[in-house]
Amino acid sequence: MDRRHFLATGGAALGGLALCSGSWAAPAPRTEEPEIMTVTGPIAPSEMGRTLTHEHVMVDFAGVDVVGAHRYDRDEVVETVRPHLAEVADAGGRTFVDCTPAYLGRDPRVLCRLSQATGVQILTNTGYYGARDDQHIPQHAYADSVDALAGRWVAEWETGIGETDVRPGFLKIGVDSGSLSDMDRKLVRAACRAHRQTGLTIAVHTGPAQPAFEQLDVLAEEGIEPRAWIWVHAQNETDTTRHLDAARRGGWVSLDGYEPEHTERYVRLVTAFRESGLLDRLLLSHDNGWYSVGEPGGGSFASYTALFTDLIPALRDAGVSEADVRQLLVENPADAFAIRPRTTR
Repeated sequence: MDRRHFLATGGAALGGLALCSGSWAAPAPRTEEPEIMTVTGPIAPSEMGRTLTHEHVMVDFAGVDVVGAHRYDRDEVVETVRPHLAEVADAGGRTFVDCTPAYLGRDPRVLCRLSQATGVQILTNTGYYGARDDQHIPQHAYADSVDALAGRWVAEWETGIGETDVRPGFLKIGVDSGSLSDMDRKLVRAACRAHRQTGLTIAVHTGPAQPAFEQLDVLAEEGIEPRAWIWVHAQNETDTTRHLDAARRGGWVSLDGYEPEHTERYVRLVTAFRESGLLDRLLLSHDNGWYSVGEPGGGSFASYTALFTDLIPALRDAGVSEADVRQLLVENPADAFAIRPRTTR
């Protein structure tokens, strides 16, 4: 992971005021149309607005046996992060996808409070992070069957995360950068089976093309369409033809490491997708933030706003239209995170 910042406006947070206390009853999923699940409750995809699709509020790399709410002060985290989220809202952002998974610093209470304080709509996730040599994988995942592991994630969707009623808005797993290990494959299969039951999109910390295309093979075996899957950190693959190949198969390609020094490359990549007629398969973000648990004051913080202040103007200068910008920041995220099963059988 890299780092930092994002989004929003008004009333969506108000309906979830009780979520932080855990007293809110999660509504039954809508069946008539897709929805987006935020930490304060469901919204329509049309309500997402400009969205940062891969960011972090807080991360704790201490390891699966150490992490927990005892390691930080929630008030301090909220006060540290709040002005950065407010900057996102000021820049025209509305929705923030928090990609910190379980056992790495995921805290739905913090996210709920930040959403209420800033008006930014925030999504959290369910799933396990198998990158970094599995040091954030809980012991039970080794003994669980694929279906049992999927069942744990489905339970968070059905009843809420931990002692809260906050429900995940997507599945987040992580794999290492080489060929998929046994654990990596288990995580991908479990995510596929959880998707089948919940309709939650599968975002996979990946990077290079090799594990990305091996994941697509697993999705095919499990009967899950590529459009239910996000290739996270795809910018780490240097061969643009591989990005376009994944998009042609229907997958979401996430270029989520943007910083101003990468502007020229991102403009080239966006242009390649546009010229190939594949702009509708592309997601953009920073992978920024974040409050680093264990560091004084949460450590350094990288802004969530460079995409709005630097990349979008550069894209316009390169001939990318306002309709294309809307496609990238509004329409694509709304489609990618809309909850509905995408299966081939």
